[in-house]
Amino acid sequence: MKLFRKPRKRNFFIPLLVLAIIGAGYVFNRLREVTRSQWDDNQMTAVFNSGEYGEATLGYLEGPSRKIRFLQIGEDPDKPMVVFIHGSPSSSSFWANMMKDSALRAEANLLAIDRPGYGGSGLGQAMISVKEQAENVAEIIRRRRPGKDKRLVLHGSSYGGTVSARIAMDYPKEIDGVLLQSASTAPLEEFTYWISYPSNHWSLRWLMPKSIQTVNTEKLNHQPQLEEMADGWKNITAQVVIAHGTADWLIYPPNAYYSCDQLVNAEEVIHHMLAGKKHNLIRTAPDLLKHYIHYLLQEPVQDSIPPAAAVLTD
Repeated sequence: MKLFRKPRKRNFFIPLLVLAIIGAGYVFNRLREVTRSQWDDNQMTAVFNSGEYGEATLGYLEGPSRKIRFLQIGEDPDKPMVVFIHGSPSSSSFWANMMKDSALRAEANLLAIDRPGYGGSGLGQAMISVKEQAENVAEIIRRRRPGKDKRLVLHGSSYGGTVSARIAMDYPKEIDGVLLQSASTAPLEEFTYWISYPSNHWSLRWLMPKSIQTVNTEKLNHQPQLEEMADGWKNITAQVVIAHGTADWLIYPPNAYYSCDQLVNAEEVIHHMLAGKKHNLIRTAPDLLKHYIHYLLQEPVQDSIPPAAAVLTD
């Protein structure tokens, strides 16, 4: 008499549980890193009143549709101004090392602004419209600009570059120079994490840190926002520097070429591709960025400006 045994079912629960724990640990560690940049007022004050930055002012102003937090070093009406606009997820703290630079502080007033949805500007409350973000940031710039007749330079990183470009095209008479650092400008030319889609659903959204909630909302709505900006590039008349890494896997290099092609009426365009550099040029090429800020702060010499964009590669 033969005995028949049912085949033993393989138990996949334990391996899946282990993988889930490892994955959750990785995600938690990554989220912890990015949320560290969302400094509250006490953290900002402690760092920027340490004596390394000169006299700093931390404050809030009402924009057209959002209360915005800003950090300013220098209020000299005889100096030009540099405005720093961060990417995602970040806040004004992203610019701490840049604003520490004594040469920049000596040459210009420095203003860092928390974009809507980050830092002290309504953390977790995303503002999808890039146009609306530009309106709010531009209003803060106007109210904090000491020398109204001095040069005004925008330095935008990543999504901050998107907002900087929008400000320059919507208010061309107010902007003299723009530094687009690893800027997202071309529709569909950026990486989107797969987890952005499910984590933006209401059932999972509440589990995410507030800064990530803003990131996901911005990310998943960025294509139509960039498409809406397409016709506005011709309005930009400022000097523009485009700095982008050739190995940027987050905001792809074609963004830089797209920006360059669209800037048909800019006073000057310098397009600098950094060989082998990835997204975070603030860490890997800070001296180059400072060089370009100093360059944009100077009044242009008309005879030296080339008729077409100067394309540089390392």
